[in-house]
Amino acid sequence: MKIIVDAFGGDNAPLEIIKGCIEAKNEYGTDIILTGSKAEIEKCARENSLDISGFEIKDADGVFSMTAPPTEILKSGRKTSLGVAMDALASGEGDALVSAGSTGAVLVGGTLIVKRIKGIRRPALAAVMPSSDKPFMLLDSGANAECTSEMLCQFAELGSLYMQKVMETENPEVALANIGTEETKGTPLLQETYKLLENNKKINFTGNIEARDIAFGKADVVVADGFTGNVIIKMYEGVAKSLTNQIKAVFMKNTLSKLSYLGVKSGMDEFKEKMNYKKYGGAPLVGVQKCVIKAHGSSDAYAFKNAINQAVKFVDSGFIDIITDSLKEEKRK
Repeated sequence: MKIIVDAFGGDNAPLEIIKGCIEAKNEYGTDIILTGSKAEIEKCARENSLDISGFEIKDADGVFSMTAPPTEILKSGRKTSLGVAMDALASGEGDALVSAGSTGAVLVGGTLIVKRIKGIRRPALAAVMPSSDKPFMLLDSGANAECTSEMLCQFAELGSLYMQKVMETENPEVALANIGTEETKGTPLLQETYKLLENNKKINFTGNIEARDIAFGKADVVVADGFTGNVIIKMYEGVAKSLTNQIKAVFMKNTLSKLSYLGVKSGMDEFKEKMNYKKYGGAPLVGVQKCVIKAHGSSDAYAFKNAINQAVKFVDSGFIDIITDSLKEEKRK
């Protein structure tokens, strides 16, 4: 398997990305193609005593700016590290692409360079997140701010398939993010979507879910429009970080509290790891013809290694073929 990596996407590029790629290659045995300035990549590796002798490097001019309009990936951004990576994936030079760069550009490039699977209305950014007892998928988490009920219904099907085939969750429970659990709650769009999901035999729909219940693992797949999903995910991350910092402050208050911490350290370490979104690495762009993983912009080596692992599991599952076959079957009916 060959993974194409945008070496200059994200806040910690290229050092943390290179380190994550080395860890992934050693752990998963996957081949890596790095895209970006070859001279800068080699200089970074040399200065930090990193062995990249087994990596292929595709030279690129510049980095796609986080402030640039996303559609520039189709024009002037085509020669950047992200643009070169997208073209390489589309032409079949690799099996998957991982980037921590501009979310908008990844969405545009994935949709219009790599291209949608025939029959997919809109690709969705599907974030895998931790809950109190199991991971869940939130989609859409930022690709489509406005959605139709048919799009949300398709997101539910894609999320259910992903959790089954990639995350190995048996009969995943699918819920619709709403302001109440009753089927009459929410906007006309959400009420209409509820009816479609309730009658969809492809999924295990369990009804509406309120935001406060998401963290307790009450659904394996949470469906939302991209605006709502993005608000949920950012609030989720912020609250988790705030709680962790406050708990740390309690234990660091004085000598006695520091000594008390020693008695619960193992439990605290387990808690931090359980709620660490970095262990899932990134969000797949589901609905495009190849595997595209959007890693968090602040990814360190650990998060980036896990983003590559997400790509490996995605490709190994045959997820693209599963979606394509499912859509063909639906068309025949």
